[in-house]
Amino acid sequence: MKSLLLFSALLGMANACNKATPPTGAASGTYEVKGELTNAPAGTKVYLAELGDNQFITRDTATTDDKGRFTFKGSAPEASVYQVKMNDANQVLLMLSNGSNVQLNGDAQKLGTTYSVQGSKDSELMQQLTRIMQSSKTAMSKLEQRYEQAAQAGKTDSLQKIQATAFAIQAQNTKSTKELVRQNPNSVVSAFVVGNLLNPDEEFTFADSMATQFKKVLPDSRYTKMLAAKLDPLRSTAVGVVAPDIKLASPDGKEVALSSLRGKYVLVDFWASWCRPCRAENPNVVRMYNKFKDKGFAIYSVSFDQDRDKWLKAIETDKLSWTQVSDLKGWESAAGQTYGVKAIPQTVLLDPQGRIIAKNLRGPELEAKLASLIPGA
Repeated sequence: MKSLLLFSALLGMANACNKATPPTGAASGTYEVKGELTNAPAGTKVYLAELGDNQFITRDTATTDDKGRFTFKGSAPEASVYQVKMNDANQVLLMLSNGSNVQLNGDAQKLGTTYSVQGSKDSELMQQLTRIMQSSKTAMSKLEQRYEQAAQAGKTDSLQKIQATAFAIQAQNTKSTKELVRQNPNSVVSAFVVGNLLNPDEEFTFADSMATQFKKVLPDSRYTKMLAAKLDPLRSTAVGVVAPDIKLASPDGKEVALSSLRGKYVLVDFWASWCRPCRAENPNVVRMYNKFKDKGFAIYSVSFDQDRDKWLKAIETDKLSWTQVSDLKGWESAAGQTYGVKAIPQTVLLDPQGRIIAKNLRGPELEAKLASLIPGA
């Protein structure tokens, strides 16, 4: 649920990384945020922070009057994401630039779910985005409770159904987010969303098409530049392209090429004996391999091990009977460098022609994908 996690992290970023800097000079500023909040006693502090590279930086502080009103004024030569925050539980996101004139209303005790903005198209879009994310987050929270109850009761079938529902919620979340971007292709909010709340690795085709648009209409935006920087390294391993070949040694010392498995659906699985999540996932991979191996499915596992004995022991212990290769260089693995692997487990699914058709599928999501692809599965 990457987009939801990223959005939650974005909203809560100031909790741990709030760096204070002097106000930007409200008296002579060229943006203005006026707020009017219920349930905000006179003297309540409100903070305005700008999103930097990886943290929010406090730009201004205001206090409410006896009617819950406050004002921020400042200079923002470039459109940027800002956070208006009462406390950790009550904060919202705006998009501000010189010329922005925003009216913010809401309940100070439940600001995130009650606020409204007017006067800025970009900030209104940020509110639409927030509503999409919060709706999905609420549904996911309810699922988490059901999942814990099913896990405690040992109901395996229920767990699988809940996981499938979670994937469906995430898919709808992504669909709604992309639709918001499509409807607003010239907005800096869209550039921010594509680069920060969608996974460019999994949504490369969409992200790349939008990046082309942003370069035309928002060439100088930091979000356009950030998106381009994220996409460029992914081009050789994007969904839809022929996967770069890998040719590494198997346990018997013979080199095996990934391309030798053409004609089958192939799961390229990056893992290591020392990776606990990888080892925990292996029983599921074994089960799926046994289910689909006679129907045109193969696995090509690339280990990030450095110790040959531990690698071989893990293969034996976990009963991994498919193609295994490694150059025993750990994170310096040639294949890992080619595919830009920065975390494991990581998977890439190829079609019989060797083209990449999906990334990072595991568990029920991978099984469902294979069942949809392989006739008679």
